[in-house]
Amino acid sequence: MSEPPPLPADASNDAPAAASRDLDFEQARLAYSIIESLLEHTAVLSDLVTLMARVLDEDTTRALTQTPNWAAYLESRRRMESTRADVEKFANIMKRLGEDD
Repeated sequence: MSEPPPLPADASNDAPAAASRDLDFEQARLAYSIIESLLEHTAVLSDLVTLMARVLDEDTTRALTQTPNWAAYLESRRRMESTRADVEKFANIMKRLGEDD
């Protein structure tokens, strides 16, 4: 059996407490499934927003992009892009867990 992935840098060195927080494979698979569904939904929603922005006239688009809602949307997209590396790490961990079973 291989060793579990290392604890995050900010995790406690208390091994028994850390072990009790570890996910088993089924919990990890469920978490992965949830994350995957949310990411797919986010991609579809982003495509829809892009399509809607294309069909608006120039004045409406300009007005839309000046709203706090648009700024929040763009910030959320930036955060999702920076989260991509974390999701890829999680996917790799899931693959290793699956191979260990």
